[in-house]
Amino acid sequence: MSTATLQPAPQATPAADAIQTLHIQRDASINASADVVWESLLDELGPEGQLPDGKPYPRIIEAWPGGRWYRDLGNNAGHFWGHVQVIKPPTLLEITGPLFMSYPAISHVQYRLTDKGNTTQLTLVHSAIGLIAKEHREGVSKGWTFILERIRDFSHARAGSSRKPR
Repeated sequence: MSTATLQPAPQATPAADAIQTLHIQRDASINASADVVWESLLDELGPEGQLPDGKPYPRIIEAWPGGRWYRDLGNNAGHFWGHVQVIKPPTLLEITGPLFMSYPAISHVQYRLTDKGNTTQLTLVHSAIGLIAKEHREGVSKGWTFILERIRDFSHARAGSSRKPR
């Protein structure tokens, strides 16, 4: 019969175990219809995803209530990002889950599309709570800005327009 000796856990530093919150809002005015922006949004969250360094970062988004958003690495490996909480094409998509955080944290991301005549206003709001790593708190703003720019560029290409709103 074997026995195991339990050792006391090392003391965590206050910064490492403190609950953190995150709240980011970004807006983009896009020269395309809400339908076009919606399709571009789903492409960026799905098969056309890309990292800022240009490396492909495809994911799968099941665009229905309760659908998963995840990265499939093959051979039953991958990363779960969240579930579709609310979907109202082409005006609203909300996702709840850990997103890119592989530690105790939960996020809520909302993409709201508002028709403004010749343009669509895309508002992204990301709120999170948990043991959020410093590098994620500091880098997430740049990441969301990059994603919104890609959605804008996809939308302009789809709409046949290369001009950017002022």
